[in-house]
Amino acid sequence: MHGGSLKSAGYDERTRKLVVELSSGTFEYSGVSPEVWRRLASSSSPWSFFRDNVDEEFVAKRVR
Repeated sequence: MHGGSLKSAGYDERTRKLVVELSSGTFEYSGVSPEVWRRLASSSSPWSFFRDNVDEEFVAKRVR
């Protein structure tokens, strides 16, 4: 999965944490629903979906 600044993403359904690797670093988003992850992973434009539905809606914690 990539596009724009998004290099990769992974999700842990048990903890509801989404980890994304961007060109600017790696960030963890908490409280992300499985539905949001499913829509991100299957999006034809993951970078746009990420910006509009994850980055704008959830608090990020830089992990790298």
